[in-house]
Amino acid sequence: MKQLYYEVKKCLGCKSCEIACAIAHSVSGDLFKVLKEEVLSLPRKKVLHLKDKNYPVSCRHCKAPICVDACMAAALIFDKEKGMVLHDQTRCVGCWMCVMVCPYSAIRPNIKTKIPVRCDKCKDKDEPSCVKACPTGAVIWQEEILIDTKK
Repeated sequence: MKQLYYEVKKCLGCKSCEIACAIAHSVSGDLFKVLKEEVLSLPRKKVLHLKDKNYPVSCRHCKAPICVDACMAAALIFDKEKGMVLHDQTRCVGCWMCVMVCPYSAIRPNIKTKIPVRCDKCKDKDEPSCVKACPTGAVIWQEEILIDTKK
């Protein structure tokens, strides 16, 4: 199964991935129309600048996600087949426990909707929008890298 990876040395901090993500998750899906939408879409990823480096951050879809354990409404589940954390917004009560427990700060609270937003790997597309938008190839979409920890 494919995962998102980031090559920090290549990241310029241009935030093209953030913009592409917000547009991809908007109602219109169009750069110019999105600015006129009533509820603006938030990007599911963010680029942090720390110690002279840029770090793209998004949900890592952990194999043992503590956000799923923290969700009191059972709005989050880990789908082993898809290899990702799925969010049922209809069940979400907006407590933001998932936001608080995420060790990567990858879940964003949407104050207007009271629903947290997280990367869904652009599940309805062949390739996430952030990958296509990155001018340097810092955002990578490839098969999961499995590390043998027994060595």
